[in-house]
Amino acid sequence: QVQLVESGGGLVQAGGSLRLSCAASRIIFSIYDMAWYRQAPGKQRELVAAISNGGSTNFVDSVKGRFTISRDNAKKTVDLQMNSLKPEDTAVYYCNARDHYTPTFEYWGQGTQVTVSS
Repeated sequence: QVQLVESGGGLVQAGGSLRLSCAASRIIFSIYDMAWYRQAPGKQRELVAAISNGGSTNFVDSVKGRFTISRDNAKKTVDLQMNSLKPEDTAVYYCNARDHYTPTFEYWGQGTQVTVSS
């Protein structure tokens, strides 16, 4: 069974940094587009950052210039480096994997809490 396991969440003060990591298992990682989503209380889940199987990236406007996403196909990991964190970045962050060629194959991690205090 495919597993996505997130780590690295926690509590940080505004202006601080956190690095989230997602480790995948039981998938051919190199063909998957990877992404980080987040969901704040009372809000819909939103795409934060994505990296395609070929390495192309995109970000939601609110995190551009502050967050970076990277992947290591050999280790089957995708990381989200979050700098200059703001209280509005507080949310549960989810790792997502979607087969680039067969998008119906899609998987989610269990989520990791990020809390930014003001």
